[in-house]
Amino acid sequence: MAARKNPDEPTPAAVVRTQEYAAGVGWEVGQTAPDDAYRSLDDHSAPTGPVVHSHPGGHARLIVAKDAVVTEGARRELDAADTEQTEG
Repeated sequence: MAARKNPDEPTPAAVVRTQEYAAGVGWEVGQTAPDDAYRSLDDHSAPTGPVVHSHPGGHARLIVAKDAVVTEGARRELDAADTEQTEG
């Protein structure tokens, strides 16, 4: 470490890096998905039915894969499926 040329100069502040923590496992945005989440598609490629955790056969959309980070878009799709099942 080099000595300061001017001893009257203030000592620079230390830079402390904040530690980042994993958001954990779950279905909230930023968390790691604990399982795959699929949703069936109808004849017009519109999502239909509940969210399932294994491929339902036929045409289906993978909303989020196991161990992937849940995004806002994936969370919206999961919420939309829950709302349709509750209302329907």
